[in-house]
Amino acid sequence: MARRRAKGRPIDGVLVLNKDTGMTSNDALQQAKRLLFAQKAGHTGALDPLATGVLPLCFGESTKFSQFLLDADKRYRTTYQLGAFTTTGDSDGELLDQVDASGITREQIEQELDAFRGDIQQIPPMYSALKHNGEPLYKLARRGIEIDRPARPVTIYHIEILEFRSGADAQVDLDIKCSKGTYIRSIAEDLGKALGCGAHVSKLHRSEAGPFLEQQCISLGDLRDERGEGLAEQLDHHLLEVDAPVADFPRLDLPADTAFYFSQGQPVMDAKAYRLGAEGDMVRVFEEDGAFLGLAVLNDDGLVAPKRLVASA
Repeated sequence: MARRRAKGRPIDGVLVLNKDTGMTSNDALQQAKRLLFAQKAGHTGALDPLATGVLPLCFGESTKFSQFLLDADKRYRTTYQLGAFTTTGDSDGELLDQVDASGITREQIEQELDAFRGDIQQIPPMYSALKHNGEPLYKLARRGIEIDRPARPVTIYHIEILEFRSGADAQVDLDIKCSKGTYIRSIAEDLGKALGCGAHVSKLHRSEAGPFLEQQCISLGDLRDERGEGLAEQLDHHLLEVDAPVADFPRLDLPADTAFYFSQGQPVMDAKAYRLGAEGDMVRVFEEDGAFLGLAVLNDDGLVAPKRLVASA
């Protein structure tokens, strides 16, 4: 049987998308993939439909490095609605209860936020994509099933009040930088419990994801307008380099003969590697002509061992 030919163009690189509210991350990915007429693409950590902001999309060979973005720190601007409990911890859920939050002050919130700074234990929400016996928790939650979820360690590097609006429906805007796996909805619910009035997320915007900032983003609407009736190729200038997800790793340039063996999956020796890191550290490896070859691990015996290679053109 003939092998089905992949649809789309074999393009490589990273597109930093500003996800619109009301769509899933996969919806955003598929629309961007169609606009660029790309063969292969993946996103790097889902945003809730309510959320907007930085959603890096990896195309082609860049998908080999998407895990590094999944594991990266994130930063958010969020608005918490005080005095209201919802089923999902955000405004997409059903309202369970509402109380007067007019007694809450900025000083109280400042005091309670101390408990959320640094290394903390967080219980994931039922409305999440985490799985129990192979089934996402949100599917169980929709059937009215709740299970015990073990608390998980996360790190809150920074959480600060941007603005507080007092009243019966008080709101607080926060800036939060956190480690992977942190649920901003769980912080809202836990803060609401600490204040004694309940809370949920009414707005959520991711401003940073790993090395990518919101200033680098482009929206689907802008991509559509730019392409118009033209070819997908005219959007390629928005793609960052294949190694963009791992751009923070040190760079090692290999001469052509050494690069050949490295690209074949063989560990190689290079005197410059000793200056780039210690045993177990990762480096980006390039051929001296500038071609990106992939990631390598520095071994204790002085070898540069391939970790993840990109396909040669």
